[in-house]
Amino acid sequence: MTSQTCSLFVLSIIMVYFGSFGNSLILANLQNDIYDLKADFNASLSDVADGGPIFTEKLKNWTERNEKRIILSQIVSMYLEMLENADKSKAHVRRISEELFTLKRSLPDGLKKLKDLMDLTKLQMSDLKIQRKAVNELFSVLQTLVETPTSFKRKRSQSQRRCNC
Repeated sequence: MTSQTCSLFVLSIIMVYFGSFGNSLILANLQNDIYDLKADFNASLSDVADGGPIFTEKLKNWTERNEKRIILSQIVSMYLEMLENADKSKAHVRRISEELFTLKRSLPDGLKKLKDLMDLTKLQMSDLKIQRKAVNELFSVLQTLVETPTSFKRKRSQSQRRCNC
C-alpha cells in the first residue's frame, strides 16, 4: 500500500467499521476532502513513505471487534488532534473534522483503556506488596477469564430460545 492511500484506507476502515455511511458520510465526498487535505499537508512528498505506515500496520494486530474499537478510538483522537491546528476556514478540513468527531462520540473511551494498560505495564511485579495483592486477586481474574466466553454464549442461547416466533 502506498503512503498516499494510507490515510484514506484508515479513515475508510473507521467509517465502514462504525457504519457511518448510512448517516451523513458519502465516501466519495470524503475522499475528495482527503485529497485536498493531502495537498495541504504536502503528503505526496517522498519522505512520507519513510518508515512505512503509522496506523494501518497497527490495525493488523487488533483482530477482535472490541479490540479494534479501542485502537480506532485512539487513531481518531490523533487525527482530531492533528486537525486542531489545521485551517478551519477550509471546507474540507471542517467536513473531515466533523465526521471524525461524530465517529469519536460513537467510540468507547479508548484513552481510559489505554491508561489502564499503561498502568499495568508500570506495576513492579518484583514488589512483595504487589505480589500479595496479585495473588489475592488471582481467583477473581481467572474466574473472569474462564466465564467470559461461556456467559456470552449462554446469553445468546437464552435469547434465541425465548423467541417462539
